[in-house]
Amino acid sequence: MNVSEGVGWALAELMTLPEAVAALVHDGDTVALEGFTHLIPVAAGHEIIRQRRRGLTLVRMTPDIVYDQLIGAGCATKLIFSWGGNPGVGSLHRFRDAVERQWPGPLELEEHSHAGMANRYVAGASGLPFAVLRGYRGTDLPAQTDTIKPIECPFTGEVLTAVPALNPDVAIVHAQRADRRGNVQLWGITGVQKEAVLAASRSLVTVEEVVDELDPRPGGVVLPSWVVTAVAEVPGGARPSYAQGYYDRDNDHYRAWDAISRDRAAFTAWLDAL
Repeated sequence: MNVSEGVGWALAELMTLPEAVAALVHDGDTVALEGFTHLIPVAAGHEIIRQRRRGLTLVRMTPDIVYDQLIGAGCATKLIFSWGGNPGVGSLHRFRDAVERQWPGPLELEEHSHAGMANRYVAGASGLPFAVLRGYRGTDLPAQTDTIKPIECPFTGEVLTAVPALNPDVAIVHAQRADRRGNVQLWGITGVQKEAVLAASRSLVTVEEVVDELDPRPGGVVLPSWVVTAVAEVPGGARPSYAQGYYDRDNDHYRAWDAISRDRAAFTAWLDAL
């Protein structure tokens, strides 16, 4: 598959994962690591922990165990999200410890619905200041979250809901493949990866492999090189989540994390060994 290049646009740079995180993720940044059950950029999250980034605002529709790890490691001061948990297992105990007991530090929360978060990414990717939707009715989220506001339709008078655009400093996603020019290809459950990359100031895509040419895939999404800042080849970079066509979800890992995350000493030992 030949992907045309944008004239005058910078193309993605092929880097190692440590190089890319060092160059793109800074203390105090707003960082989105997106992936909806599939292609979760776990290896990139672990590299952020190793590089001891601090003061991050973490963004994700569905924070799961890699966000639990980032929070427990002290990387985050705020979380913008729409659901959090260890899928199929239960709570995120490092997340809960931060909210309930401020360990290892306090964590500010900004909670939205799935539809609200998705629309915020779309607004950010479209260069718009906010998104409008019919969501949030019958919930108390507008009373708890300052970034949810009523807005009247100028044409019908209907009261709708406005949410501000999401424009992360850096978006990080995982994909199956990239070519040597930095064009990225992903398929399967793709969530809001495309929108997150397009909305962000900088982006890092970790991939299972770098190939000479991308062959067509049914339902595949291609991120052209000029919308991606850096690509890092990281085989297995989504484990314990899965990468369609490469490996399955490691359900035992998610179950094992529950016991580790419940205990501060067990978590600290895990962190020391990372």
